[in-house]
Amino acid sequence: MKKIKIHGNHVVLSFVCLVLGYMLAFSYHLTQKENVAETKKMSDSQWEQTIDLRNQLNSQEENNRKLQKELNQTQEKVLENEKNLSKEEKGFYTVTEDIQKYRMFLGEVKVKGKGVKVSLSDGAYNPKDDNVNNYLVHEFHVFKVVNELYISGAIAVAINGQRLSSHSYIVCNGPVITVDGEQHPAPFVIEAIGDPEVLSAALNISGGVKDQLVNDNIIFSLEKENEIILPPIIGSY
Repeated sequence: MKKIKIHGNHVVLSFVCLVLGYMLAFSYHLTQKENVAETKKMSDSQWEQTIDLRNQLNSQEENNRKLQKELNQTQEKVLENEKNLSKEEKGFYTVTEDIQKYRMFLGEVKVKGKGVKVSLSDGAYNPKDDNVNNYLVHEFHVFKVVNELYISGAIAVAINGQRLSSHSYIVCNGPVITVDGEQHPAPFVIEAIGDPEVLSAALNISGGVKDQLVNDNIIFSLEKENEIILPPIIGSY
């Protein structure tokens, strides 16, 4: 049997290789452990940052909800104020409209609208009639027309362009009439603002104002007008 001789150098070299291998293995294991720890550390940091950002987002959303609620409440108040202002505006408009109507009825302002125009002229001269008054237009003839117009709904009346008021007076002075101190010769043009159909029907009714005036030898004419403009009353009311 052959004996194998082991030299001392080979033993030392083997021992050194063993130690180096162990050191390399230990170093690799330690490095891997440190990498895992570092990775875990980074993951925890990112997670904490994510949680923090999510909390901030939730807080911002809650703040937005509060602001939205405040905005809705403010909008409701604005709408309520707008409704109140609208009601006040309507009220002011109604008051203004009423004031305009009162001014119109009082004759303080010029008025315009549809209506009728009535002309009253003296009758043709009759040499056989000794009484000249039998074919002249008198104040009571004018009164009949004016009263019938007011009764039929006229909102404004004028004689020869002079606006009448509730206190107007008409006086006959021979061939002329005096309206509130102003003299007017014939023919007398009476203009009235109102429904033309109603006003004309009231004057033309059988046995009414027109027939009475024609029987008194007065020349009567009636026209419907799409636009009549009457001036305000001159002087005191």
